[in-house]
Amino acid sequence: MSTKALSWQIRRANRSDLSALVQLEEQCFDYSQIGRRSFRYLIDSPSVHFYVCIADNQQLLGYYILLTRKNSVKWRLYSIAITPTNRGTGLGKILFEHALATARQGGAKQFTLEVKTDNSAAINLYRRYHFEVTDLLPDYYGRGTEGYRMCLTLEVQGDLESP
Repeated sequence: MSTKALSWQIRRANRSDLSALVQLEEQCFDYSQIGRRSFRYLIDSPSVHFYVCIADNQQLLGYYILLTRKNSVKWRLYSIAITPTNRGTGLGKILFEHALATARQGGAKQFTLEVKTDNSAAINLYRRYHFEVTDLLPDYYGRGTEGYRMCLTLEVQGDLESP
């Protein structure tokens, strides 16, 4: 692996990203994987905010998907994924901050997400941004695998410094 710093950009996802998205999904999740057809639907949907992080060599490094409804002030982080080789580099934090900024710019007042209860890295990241656990979701990720629903009220967050 090169010691040269990785250069990348965040942009809206498009259909040319489909194969790489499916491959990343298979690398990151062994449960509830998003398939090619669903990715295509999400890319084309006007109420979905779907962004990818692409390296200068055009390799997909990660993505996030935000869901909302027209004129809604409640937004949901549907999925976020980072390639295994880029975890721990700060890229997840950057994508998450981009998602929060996108929601704020879109007029969101509430931001929700779900996370596996054993995903301590993600939970710790969300808590640094003042997310609170609002629900325990039994079997949310499959039989015997619980999740948390976490929520942030963005009006309050605006007065707080980010980490």
